[in-house]
Amino acid sequence: MGLATFKTGWQRQVQYFGHEQGSRYTCLIYDNRGMGESDKPLARYSTSELAKDTLALVDHLGWISPRQLHVVGVSMGGMTAQELRQLFSQSWLEAPDDYGDFPTNGDRFAAMDLAKRQDVEGFTRKGMICQAIAAGWHHKSPEQLSELADKVGRQRIQVLHGTVDGMISAPHGETLARELGEDKGVTKIVVQGCGHVLHFEKTGMYHKILEDMVEKVEGLE
Repeated sequence: MGLATFKTGWQRQVQYFGHEQGSRYTCLIYDNRGMGESDKPLARYSTSELAKDTLALVDHLGWISPRQLHVVGVSMGGMTAQELRQLFSQSWLEAPDDYGDFPTNGDRFAAMDLAKRQDVEGFTRKGMICQAIAAGWHHKSPEQLSELADKVGRQRIQVLHGTVDGMISAPHGETLARELGEDKGVTKIVVQGCGHVLHFEKTGMYHKILEDMVEKVEGLE
């Protein structure tokens, strides 16, 4: 998950892919270093080090076969309580929560954030600051993105972005897709009226997008 977020932020996706579609998918979720049940070393974090943590985890599980994994991530952009509203459109926050007993999506999100902040061992200022440093120092040049796309295969890459993302504006998604090679097979999907966290705002759509992408890449050689 993103900055200062617990793995439980994937609860909807785990319910759908891991349980409702459990005969087809196996889900792995985890807390990034600095949060939740993971260790919280005091050091300068980086996104490359977080990636190494992921590789160590899947290696430990034995998930090392070629093309065995479908990797899905949510931004590690800076996030504070006062800025959370920027992640979602006002209309989504006020819409009824159809995944539980909360009156609105905003009520559910607020409850999740309160629960996280009440976990004084899992949610720490130190961990949040270290993750913020990792996100702030993340950088990939056009050359690095091109090399990444060459190694992964452009038809296996998809970029999703919302048009009203208040944390990372839509032009950044356009740039990322272009540098990865949108004109050479990279899939770009722009969701009108959606904010920063698509898997919350458009859950059903998000699941369908992932399923379609998985089906596509599984059909590739």
